[in-house]
Amino acid sequence: MLKITNLTKKFKKKVIFEEINLELEFGNIYGFIGANGSGKSVFFKTICGFLKADGGTVALDGKVIGKDIDFLPELGVLIEKPGFMENYTQFQNLKYLAQINNVINDEDIRAALELVGLEPGNPEKVKNFSLGMRQRLAIAQAMMENQKIIILDEPFNGLDQQGAARIKRLLLDLKAPDRLILLTSHISGDMEELSDFIFAFREKKILPA
Repeated sequence: MLKITNLTKKFKKKVIFEEINLELEFGNIYGFIGANGSGKSVFFKTICGFLKADGGTVALDGKVIGKDIDFLPELGVLIEKPGFMENYTQFQNLKYLAQINNVINDEDIRAALELVGLEPGNPEKVKNFSLGMRQRLAIAQAMMENQKIIILDEPFNGLDQQGAARIKRLLLDLKAPDRLILLTSHISGDMEELSDFIFAFREKKILPA
């Protein structure tokens, strides 16, 4: 379980969210909806351990982020604009990232690219990719190592209808008893299609939608 207790985040004197309490169980997809600027990305960065909370705790199976562990383990994440090495191909980018943990091989990388609708043998450099292709590549990176926690911030940005439908099918296929999936969108219909539970950002709180 990912347990969030009295979580508060501020930038200087501006409160982004305060006293958030959630218990997120593995085996579920959780959707978070809210307008742009409502704090969705900041919330995801905070629970991952990328930003320090100003109050409260985030704990995975009792281990507190920032105290017992630095970051969520076995994490696949897409938050805001994905960053890649522009002069590398899509395969070279994922190969470079895969070498950090060294748990997958070249065939696994090619399979991940195919799952999101990219051609593994494409020799084009990422600097020439469209927004939709970049988004697909970022999603491939977030799931290529069979991560147990997948956190995707606005995963359908830049995707056409066919591309969005493909990624939705992929996310439903990834749902498993030992996996936790968190998604955000400013479009409630996307979350309704995918999520077991939906929460909304309202006035610095996160409440059941």
